[in-house]
Amino acid sequence: MTEAPEWTAAAGALADKVTANAPGWHEAVSNTPRHQLVPRWWRRILDSPTQEWELASPPERSAELLRAAYTDETLVTRVGPTHADHAAPGEHGMGDPTSSSTLPGLIVSMAHRLDVQPGQRVLDVGTGSGYSAALFARRFGDEYVTSVDVDPYLVEAARTRLAGFGRTPRLEAVDATGELPDTEYDRIMATVSVRPVPASWLRALRPGGRVVTTVAHTALLITADMGTDGIARGTVQPDPATFMETRREADYPGKLDDVFVAARVREGEDVRAPEGAIPDLWQEWPLRWLFELNTPGVETRAATYPDDGRRVVWLLAADGSWARAEDGTSPVVHQGGPRRLWDALERVRRRWEENGRFPLHSLRAELSPKGSRLVTPDESWRFPI
Repeated sequence: MTEAPEWTAAAGALADKVTANAPGWHEAVSNTPRHQLVPRWWRRILDSPTQEWELASPPERSAELLRAAYTDETLVTRVGPTHADHAAPGEHGMGDPTSSSTLPGLIVSMAHRLDVQPGQRVLDVGTGSGYSAALFARRFGDEYVTSVDVDPYLVEAARTRLAGFGRTPRLEAVDATGELPDTEYDRIMATVSVRPVPASWLRALRPGGRVVTTVAHTALLITADMGTDGIARGTVQPDPATFMETRREADYPGKLDDVFVAARVREGEDVRAPEGAIPDLWQEWPLRWLFELNTPGVETRAATYPDDGRRVVWLLAADGSWARAEDGTSPVVHQGGPRRLWDALERVRRRWEENGRFPLHSLRAELSPKGSRLVTPDESWRFPI
């Protein structure tokens, strides 16, 4: 009798964990060698004064590799413009993640929501390591799966590694926000976040088809079904999901450090007391995401002053607008630039409270090639996405 490879027990244990609510995916997870798709990755250096990463490059089939590959965690494979495959031993990466192998539990959860039926054509947006394409191909057949990524190296590496264990879905290096390799799909799942929802996806989605995606700079996960009128309708899901935004270059645009320099301690052109308590936007994430929907593109930063424990929140925009809100015994808001960003945040909070602080998963999605939006339960508030 042929002895099973070492990785199958680990993959089976992972499948037991992540497919409890989606048993139809157990066989695919159990039989997909994730360790072959992610042989090296970046690991964040804790307490680093800069956003610094160290290379993890364990020996092939080692216990360390199998443990990492079959733990339900995201493995960052690319930092800034540098893929872990191209890093030298001991090299450190700097910057934000630009590609990863998403945690398997989230992939399974989204694929379960996608509800693919045998014979349907699937578009997997964001090839990354190739893991989601491998799961779809294992369960439904290579010929029904197309996976796209903007990065030619990611596509070629995934193609080679997938073929190494017999998987041959169609993989293409294209900008998924533009034209797609084919014009008709039954299911579209994106492991990158978008805003706007690309018109090409909605033109390519057949009537009765389904799209599962997330809104950029939020963790709002949308599931929507295409109608015969060319509009996909659905809802925000109750469980959040965070993905990197689609990109066209090797790295994302730089952060607004120049605006932050102005906003860090400068006296504002407008100085006043805040309206109510200064929110912790990392804990009050529904407010932060509503603000992003209403006022897109604002960068948020926060810190605590070590001398007296005061908390400070900054809002920064590319047009030079900024706000700094400080709590403490005498809370104060400073604002500068062409827009008053803290005023905008307070308007969003006020309107949300007037609408009963509705849960974000009560938002309805209406997605069309002519324009997409999220709509509040009473239809009084509409957010273009």
